[in-house]
Amino acid sequence: MTSKSDRTLDITQEVCPLTFVKAKLAVERIAPGEVLEIRLRGDEPLENVPRSLTDLGHEILSLEPDPADPAGGVHVLRVRKADA
Repeated sequence: MTSKSDRTLDITQEVCPLTFVKAKLAVERIAPGEVLEIRLRGDEPLENVPRSLTDLGHEILSLEPDPADPAGGVHVLRVRKADA
């Protein structure tokens, strides 16, 4: 993760479809161009959250394993909100 995020959201304890709903609401609350960092876990969120946010026009900057999670399984998604 190379650059700063403006906000952070942890949805590691959520299940689909709440993972996307919470991510979408968090993106809606930030200004265009800001970056949201989302911590997520599980196959469905790893596939569905980035795809759905891209479908809404937002830019996925990165999706990487969380180095702070030694057991693995948690990933960090960084997304830039699209311009209005």
